[in-house]
Amino acid sequence: MQPKIELAKTRDFGEIINDTFTFIKQNFKDLVKNLYLFCGVVYFAGAALIAMQQYQMVNAASSFGQEGPATYNSFDKLNLFGVKYFAGMGLMIIGSALSVLSIIGYMALYKQKGNIKPTSAEVWGYVKYYFGRTILATLVITVLLIIGFALCIIPGIYLFPIFGIIFPIMIMENGSFGYSFNRSFQLIRNNWWLTAGAILVSWIIMYFIVMAISLPAAFLGISATLLRPTTALNNFGIITPIVTVALQMISLVCYIVPMVTLGLCYYNLSESKEGTSLLERINNLGTNSNNDNLPAEEY
Repeated sequence: MQPKIELAKTRDFGEIINDTFTFIKQNFKDLVKNLYLFCGVVYFAGAALIAMQQYQMVNAASSFGQEGPATYNSFDKLNLFGVKYFAGMGLMIIGSALSVLSIIGYMALYKQKGNIKPTSAEVWGYVKYYFGRTILATLVITVLLIIGFALCIIPGIYLFPIFGIIFPIMIMENGSFGYSFNRSFQLIRNNWWLTAGAILVSWIIMYFIVMAISLPAAFLGISATLLRPTTALNNFGIITPIVTVALQMISLVCYIVPMVTLGLCYYNLSESKEGTSLLERINNLGTNSNNDNLPAEEY
């Protein structure tokens, strides 16, 4: 039997990637269960609204092709991005924040309990406690990354791994957004390339897994269009929302990979800079730890 992963330790690039999949393998059932339990409904609702928006766009394109430009209203383009679109995007943002909380919160509890799997009730406590600040961090980081990538791309690339570490800091150390923001720059100093490389590879792996899941649907759509180009648009306009929602829900599992990598990157940086795990073990010698599920507030 493979020994359980020790989260708080220094790792090189290869160890971060290997331990990501080892941790997922050892905890896959619980990670997936918590992921769907805490963000499945929200993610499903967001995906459904966006899929309905896609269906509306397909119908609009079909109508334009049949009736011609004379009957086409230029304001119809604005109507395509209505309440459903923005509501769906909002729910997807909330779902993304909940997925971060369910996975990073699981890892925090796993370490706190001495490499013992936490219960869903314990993870739910973390989800509720950190939900507000995680949503705030998600919105602020998204805006800052957009600005960073707009400024010649390089600032966005530089900030991407730094901002990613904010979430583990916020949850592992119970820090405010301001505290986590500043600490992320401190931790990643002199370790940017290692952290950025590990995070990038994890996202690339996730991307290829999602692509592999989506290929059958894409192949089916292309085949139908080539064989029956006149009817494919109408036929697949009905199927597209269903397929989109199904693929979104299946692909949700893939987010476990980059989130676990983020957690391991945080522990690697923290141990490299401060060796907190070793200090904790020394301080706890001869004592019985009976900590609450939530760490003390830090400012």
